[in-house]
Amino acid sequence: MSSPPFSRRSHEESTNISESDSEDETMLPLNQFYPYIRCSLCLGFLIDATTITECLHTFCKSCIVKHFFYSNRCPTCSIVVHQTQPLYNIRPDRQLQDIVYKMVPFLEESEREQMCNFYKERGLEVPKPVTASPQCPVVLKKQRKENVPQSVFTIPPELDVSLLLEFVGAEEGIDNYKPLERRYVRVSGDATIRHVELFIRRKMELSSSCQVDVVCGDHLLDHCQSLKDIQNDVGEEALQDGLLVLHFGLVLPS
Repeated sequence: MSSPPFSRRSHEESTNISESDSEDETMLPLNQFYPYIRCSLCLGFLIDATTITECLHTFCKSCIVKHFFYSNRCPTCSIVVHQTQPLYNIRPDRQLQDIVYKMVPFLEESEREQMCNFYKERGLEVPKPVTASPQCPVVLKKQRKENVPQSVFTIPPELDVSLLLEFVGAEEGIDNYKPLERRYVRVSGDATIRHVELFIRRKMELSSSCQVDVVCGDHLLDHCQSLKDIQNDVGEEALQDGLLVLHFGLVLPS
């Protein structure tokens, strides 16, 4: 069975609404949009679309959560999403999910029906759909200062090392490479210099022929050394305001 068509207007039609009403719409088969609206894990249309923040690949929420039970890498590009807790680096993509529901007729209603049946068969209360916040302002009573809740954001205990990554030679310029936009990174102490190098390569879009040397103090670091061991071995001289300072340089191919 062929895929249902998806219509779109041409540029000329969109610039003149009065003329477009009398012209035919361009019809495109839905399967042309499959790479953008289907999950590569289950091959079904995206449900609860969830995006990996490190590489921006998107999957069904249930699919990517199950995948992270046995792997910490992206199923599409194999990048390490997080050394110990990959679920920290995924976010819901509600805009994309809205697009999927609009492009695929009856998908939203079908998913809602299946969810209701799932809870009813198990004697559980069906969750209520999320409603939009009221438009009118809500007047709240003044609260005492001590009762105001503090920020709910807490740093996971697994991320016990804070890094400062300094690009050596960036001031003079190395083939137009610029310093990292995010020089401050918090990671697990079990991560190794190899993980740091992969992070640098990813952010600076380096080729495999470019060598990355990482130095702490006067010590050239080996790929297998963990950040926890480096912090313990080098001591206070490697720290700056509680940050482990790592300098890295590039050796470009001749």
